[in-house]
Amino acid sequence: MPESKPKLLVIEDDKGLQAQLKWAYDDFEVVIAGDRASALAALRADVPAVVTLDLGLPPDPDGTSEGFAVLDAIMALKPDTKVIVASGHGAHESALEAIARGAYDFYRKPLEIDTLGLIVQRAFQLHAIETENRRLAERAGEDRAVLGQLITAAPEMLKVARMIERVADASVSVMLLGASGTGKELLARGVHDSSARAAGSFVAINCAAIPENLLESELFGHEKGAFTGAIKTTEGKIELAAGGTLFLDEVGDIPLALQVKLLRFLQERTIERIGGRKAIAVDTRIVCATHQNLEAMIAAGTFREDLFYRLAEIVVRIPTLAERPGDAVLLAKHFLARFSREMNPKLKGFAPDALAAIDGWGWPGNVRELENRVKRAVIMAEGKLVGAEDLDLAESDAAEEDALNLKAAREHADRRMIRQALARTQGNISSTAKMLGISRPTLYDLLKQYDIHPQ
Repeated sequence: MPESKPKLLVIEDDKGLQAQLKWAYDDFEVVIAGDRASALAALRADVPAVVTLDLGLPPDPDGTSEGFAVLDAIMALKPDTKVIVASGHGAHESALEAIARGAYDFYRKPLEIDTLGLIVQRAFQLHAIETENRRLAERAGEDRAVLGQLITAAPEMLKVARMIERVADASVSVMLLGASGTGKELLARGVHDSSARAAGSFVAINCAAIPENLLESELFGHEKGAFTGAIKTTEGKIELAAGGTLFLDEVGDIPLALQVKLLRFLQERTIERIGGRKAIAVDTRIVCATHQNLEAMIAAGTFREDLFYRLAEIVVRIPTLAERPGDAVLLAKHFLARFSREMNPKLKGFAPDALAAIDGWGWPGNVRELENRVKRAVIMAEGKLVGAEDLDLAESDAAEEDALNLKAAREHADRRMIRQALARTQGNISSTAKMLGISRPTLYDLLKQYDIHPQ
């Protein structure tokens, strides 16, 4: 069976040019469209990787409004399409606007078949490379997933994952110690999912988020009439997790009086509901977590030592994100892929200055901070690449100081200077080029290279 040719969509209303282009490219399957409706129909039906677009389309053949409308529609439907625009109407201004709206390249009329052919060939090659990179990136993310959902390539975190896998099937309580935002609940789920209790319920409760007077009822349940408002018998979280796992987050916030009752459950594996008189046997595994120093709390008398040893039969210390070399960038790419699918499909990845900033930032809020910053950047980014400014890391010197090489540092400096010059000249290209001491064509090349869109 002969190999199918890549599809090239030619959007052109001139019949002569349609015929010329259709027969000029033997290496491609050329699909012709003469207006917006037929162009978008062909885009949906044939899914071409590359499109050539004449901006002068009916009903505005002497202008560019219809052509730009088609370009916008293509970018909205399939933003990875490489669109090459042609125009004889104010070529410089139209070309710059087309690039700002997402076009890959441009050429001027009158048409030179050989020149356009080279641009088209290069566009197909770039599209193939980007497609393969996305495939490899997705597979790389899968390869780095451990415990089902944990994304990491850092030896420090892989050691934690292997430890959790080893203790998952043991009948022991596990205590996870780590700073806020390091993924303690995700690891607790990993303990549950890797154990023989995976078919049972995973129940989580944040002990710091529930008032002291309600926490006992939440954990142990209550009988009807046990107190004002107890209109029915209610099972507590320990009972609801029977046959499965109960995750006690921020266990250091459990008050001393309740610590005694929790200790009794761990020793006897029975509970009594508030207002109840009979012991109820419950087979629930406890996994707990805290960011507090429990040893110091024991010394201060605010946490029971005997309860600590019951809860901490196995202690797993979780490294901060700063202690996991390379994971910040890996996780950022994972979050970008996830959020961009939902909220901003045109995004292709991170700009070099963003990657340098991510790698150099200290991440005091750990993975939670990284996830929140990437989510915000996906919403706020205007171009195809997320920059350090979108992440609100542009002011950090780490992007320059910790750049892996001179090229990354230079690109970071170029982006910052170009944006500053554009801001001072209110987006005037000639004035910006003069301020930067470069020619207008050089500035156009830099704007395209760094995906900067003058406002």
